[in-house]
Amino acid sequence: MQVDLTRGGITRPMLAFAAPMIAGNLLQQCYNIADTLIVGRALGPAALASVGFAFTLMTFLTSVLLGLCMGSGALWSMLYGAGREEELKRCLFASFVFIGAVAVALNIGVLALLEPVMSLLQTPAEAWEQTHAYLRVVLLGICFTFVYNYFACLLRSVGNSAAPLVFLGVSTAVNIALDLWFVLGLGWGVAGAAGATVIAQGASAAGIAWYSWRRVPFLRLEKRHCAVRRGELGRIINYSLLTCVQQSVMNFGILMVQGLVNSFGVNVMAAFAAAVKIDAFAYLPVQDFGNAFSTFVAQNTGAEQPERVRRGLRAAAATSLVFSLAASALVCLFAAPLMTIFVSPEETEIIAIGVQYLRIEGACYCGIGILFLFYGLFRGTGRPGVSVVLTAVSLGTRVALAYLLSPIPAVGLLGIWWAVSIGWGLADLIGLGFWLRRKRAAPAL
Repeated sequence: MQVDLTRGGITRPMLAFAAPMIAGNLLQQCYNIADTLIVGRALGPAALASVGFAFTLMTFLTSVLLGLCMGSGALWSMLYGAGREEELKRCLFASFVFIGAVAVALNIGVLALLEPVMSLLQTPAEAWEQTHAYLRVVLLGICFTFVYNYFACLLRSVGNSAAPLVFLGVSTAVNIALDLWFVLGLGWGVAGAAGATVIAQGASAAGIAWYSWRRVPFLRLEKRHCAVRRGELGRIINYSLLTCVQQSVMNFGILMVQGLVNSFGVNVMAAFAAAVKIDAFAYLPVQDFGNAFSTFVAQNTGAEQPERVRRGLRAAAATSLVFSLAASALVCLFAAPLMTIFVSPEETEIIAIGVQYLRIEGACYCGIGILFLFYGLFRGTGRPGVSVVLTAVSLGTRVALAYLLSPIPAVGLLGIWWAVSIGWGLADLIGLGFWLRRKRAAPAL
């Protein structure tokens, strides 16, 4: 079912549109959480550290494809809102060819350079073998990730956020069942956990592609649409590359922090692996609400309704703050029990490090919530370059402060944890400045 976000109320339809996206990405997080939980409990801290490192690397790699799909999705939403169906279909084909080629190149390139990348990121010797075994298998799922995210962004761009949730739900159940079978039943170790994830990703990709073709006929392409024209390709590249840069810069910064964390040893790696899963789960609702807001903004920008965009921003900011404050309270209060989901209670040092991280990050979720709204706002109004600037500020601050502060004996790991929150706050201030300047230049906004 498609939802037209250019008419009617604002807050309730936006929440209804965002809810399946939030639920879907919570399920997607279960891919890696299932690996982390089963591996951490069954195979120990070294295996947990390996899966956690692999998660960070895979997040960076898939962010490239997700960014390309999200950037294209903003253009698709504008064309859908403006009622330009023929142009929309031509752009769909051009983006599939372009992003598909990037996915294939990325898959081949990373597999070929896997060991140098692991060395660059200071993978400890005791975690090397298991990390390599996990990555060698899980990297085979990159093209499945592209197919799923392409069709998920396509369906969301025309107001259908429910269908992607269904296919993620099925694939998550498959992933967990295969994790238990491969790791506990067959004893295949971390490679078994990786294999379960790849099979589940393939199931979700095949399912959503089939659904899009059979159940959304107005998006079916005909022969006249299947040619890559310079005009459509140029627009796709313009929108998708900037969003890709924003997503990949964000995750590259996280990857650099992972390299710094690795230098502190396996216990810190294991704590970071578990805490990052909890962290990502906690602020995922505001991240997906920001993506839903981007679709709202893009559709209304295409329909030339700037006043509705302005009202939507106020409603979205209030909603995001409520989500963020609730997540902060829960994570700060229950940091220790949350860590014991992934780590045995006997691993007191690992739990203590994770609790320290979560209480510092968790207190500052309002910062990341507002930042996600700014990303969606500027992407939806056709200014993805501003999102790149905000990401560069946030991650540049995080990386610079982490590397400057962590060597100080009195600061250590605290410098890495606090650097993240400071980066969020600084980027929020700059985003507000961009928006106020835009409002002065165009008072209708």
